[in-house]
Amino acid sequence: MRRLFVFAIMGMCFSCPFALADQVVLTNGDHLTGTITKSDQTSLTLKTDYADEITIKWSAIQEISSSQTLHVASQNGKTVAGPVTTADGNFVVASPTGTVNVPKTEVTALRSDQEQAAYEQGLHPPLWRGWAGGATVGFALTGGNSDTRSLSLAFTGDRKTSHDEITMYENTIYATNNAPGAIPRVTANTNQGGARYSRNLTTRLFAYGSADFQSDALQELNLRSIFGGGLGVHVINTSQTTLDFLGGLNYTRESYGFVPATATTPAQAPIINRFAALTIGEELMHKIGGSTVLTEKAYYFPDVTQSGDQYRTTFSFGSVTKLSKWFSWQNAFGDIYVTNPPLGTKKNDVLLTTGLSVTITD
Repeated sequence: MRRLFVFAIMGMCFSCPFALADQVVLTNGDHLTGTITKSDQTSLTLKTDYADEITIKWSAIQEISSSQTLHVASQNGKTVAGPVTTADGNFVVASPTGTVNVPKTEVTALRSDQEQAAYEQGLHPPLWRGWAGGATVGFALTGGNSDTRSLSLAFTGDRKTSHDEITMYENTIYATNNAPGAIPRVTANTNQGGARYSRNLTTRLFAYGSADFQSDALQELNLRSIFGGGLGVHVINTSQTTLDFLGGLNYTRESYGFVPATATTPAQAPIINRFAALTIGEELMHKIGGSTVLTEKAYYFPDVTQSGDQYRTTFSFGSVTKLSKWFSWQNAFGDIYVTNPPLGTKKNDVLLTTGLSVTITD
């Protein structure tokens, strides 16, 4: 009798974790076990002990069984919560008020209690909440046979809710060669920064407005200001990958060069360019595992107000690898090409920053 009791207790201990785990059955017959965290109409995220998080195509799911409470959102805007099973193409939710059947074709999202709390908080958060990003500062110097100084700064900030998104960035590099007789003495002095606000019009379509600024002393660019807006499409929009295509118009004001007055010559005013251009671009974000995020942006701005084939292109690539709660390794690469820089200056400007980043999360 005592042995039977011991075996019964051992059986309960070993079977409980599996009994409480969520089950996902795929259309090919495979069975997956873990904890369902969230899903949308394209994929479901299953957290497992053997492979961390797994993203499963929504169309590949045949059945699910969850002993935990899941919040099931449907196309009619209603959400019901409770343990969930599937039967005859329906999601059967054992809610506290009774069993509710939701057709799988009408389910827009599944969320765990934690994901539902985050979703509700993200509906209307205050402006100072929900930010993620990082800041990197780099400094280098040499002495003796060489005498150089360089300073680099990089900052990214992103605040994304269920209906809108704010992104900001800043990249700066300043370097000098202080060796006797060195020409030029300033070897780099460039700044790039800007912000964009996007608001979802539908699940796929969004509108945006942006402002970008750049200066480059070695290209004699005092300030380039770009104000634009338009529409974009979320081609891919999952927790692991996003791909957006954007199109619109922008207004650009450029100020090149300035020669101060001397005792014998008057001051020469800067050259001012003003023009409108199209905005055609794409932006990609992809997460690798749970620690690395890759971003890529490419834009083409053809001039529509000046004669000739005038345009500007921008390309940027970045990566952030989380090392701890507060620190990450951040890399940022950017290339800006203009067809009509001042005489004697180059058309391309390349900027690369790398270093340890202080992570910003709220």
